[in-house]
Amino acid sequence: MNEREKNILSAAERVFSRYGVKRASMSDVAEEAGISRQTLYKAFRSKDDILRTHIHAYTDNAIAEIDVGLAKTEGLGARIDLILEKMVVAGFDMVRASPNAQDIIEGVNAATKEELEITAGRFQAVIKEVLQPYEAALTAAGTSPDALAEFVQRSARAAKDYAQDRKHLLQQLHTIRQLCLVAAKQ
Repeated sequence: MNEREKNILSAAERVFSRYGVKRASMSDVAEEAGISRQTLYKAFRSKDDILRTHIHAYTDNAIAEIDVGLAKTEGLGARIDLILEKMVVAGFDMVRASPNAQDIIEGVNAATKEELEITAGRFQAVIKEVLQPYEAALTAAGTSPDALAEFVQRSARAAKDYAQDRKHLLQQLHTIRQLCLVAAKQ
């Protein structure tokens, strides 16, 4: 991604936070980015295109942060905490800080379902990698790293979607973490 695209995505994030996805226009994004509409349309065809690219870039960044953190973190519990923080809590906090949080959630879900599924698969692969050393214990518990990784990813996403507030989200994620530790006999 070049600097112009990064600037546009940053501007779009501010605009979507300010107005919501539905009310924001491509003109608003261009103005916030300090570029012409023509320049904006050369980089992104639509708001949906901006949203998909933003989700992809956000995921790239989160996974890079997870990789750096995993290299410094020992123990399954701490590693699961790190993943859940970057995969769920950071995004939850970012969206909830917006005055148009519900509109952002609805706009992202409607426009970018395919990108969200790709993202889910990428996070699931990271979780599976962390669980892989515990394969024998997981198998003895009647599951596998792959099955538990899918459960963790989908459960964490559901917890984010249905959390009443941040405290409730953290309680739900703690339960997911504890289930991983029990299954891996940690």
